[in-house]
Amino acid sequence: MDNKNTKKDIVKMLIAQDLNDKDEEDLMELLIDEQIAVNVEKEEESKMTRGDRVADKLSEIAGSWTFIIGFTVFLLFWIILNGVILTKAVDPYPFILLNLLLSCLAALQAPIIMMSQNRQAKKDTLRNKNDYKTDLKSELILEDLHDDIQKLIKNQNKIIKYIEENEKKGNK
Repeated sequence: MDNKNTKKDIVKMLIAQDLNDKDEEDLMELLIDEQIAVNVEKEEESKMTRGDRVADKLSEIAGSWTFIIGFTVFLLFWIILNGVILTKAVDPYPFILLNLLLSCLAALQAPIIMMSQNRQAKKDTLRNKNDYKTDLKSELILEDLHDDIQKLIKNQNKIIKYIEENEKKGNK
């Protein structure tokens, strides 16, 4: 059995769980003969739409301490302005307009953050698949190196044995 068949057998053993025959064969050829490392960040970035970039930026802002502190300051300002300072408040207690604004913000903010998280999850999945392929190829290369080292050790032992036998013959 040659090295390529050995590699294919190893790959089949490692990936047998969830690939159909065509995918399995493609993966084997990819792992054995080609470079498989992919820059997931660059690949995904090239596919991003303007909406994706906006969603990511809004998620970045909405998930920051700057946003939390700024929004807390805005809420306190709104409450103090309408509850204490203004005699004829725009939004008197119980702050119905503020509740409407908060509801609208939450209704818009949640799906935008979820879009960004879904894209991150897809990126993580691609990264995990890439890592798996890279690890599998590394394992195959290490297996080949191990086999080669074993052959070298056998040859070295034969040479040592041959030298020792010749030395014994020479000493007689």
